[in-house]
Amino acid sequence: MNDIIWSYRNSEWIEDADLVGYTVNAKDGPIGKIHEMSTDVGASWLVVDTGMWIFGKKRLIPAGTVAGVDHEKELVIVNMSKAAIEAAPDHDSDEWDAAIQGRHADHYREFIEGQDDEVRGPRPLS
Repeated sequence: MNDIIWSYRNSEWIEDADLVGYTVNAKDGPIGKIHEMSTDVGASWLVVDTGMWIFGKKRLIPAGTVAGVDHEKELVIVNMSKAAIEAAPDHDSDEWDAAIQGRHADHYREFIEGQDDEVRGPRPLS
């Protein structure tokens, strides 16, 4: 699926980088740590283990929602609230097909299309 929601806005963020273990912050605070990731072209995503916040749940977050990466702090910022992530479909790694990918894309799409040019452009965190 060649949709911007499944692609990082700045490919330099992930060149030679393994983000597994990085903390993920929403606009209003931390949501968990990256458990798994894909950097496939047009199908890039992060699986975030939410720990005790949403007990026992993981969230698949499309790469296009990433607003910044700080490798020194091992931190990824996503352009949405904790409530939006909590309301996202549960992620089950045993089930993944076009319909499930579509449900995730539908949920997260507003966090791509509603961004202004400053957020959409490449901007590594300093």
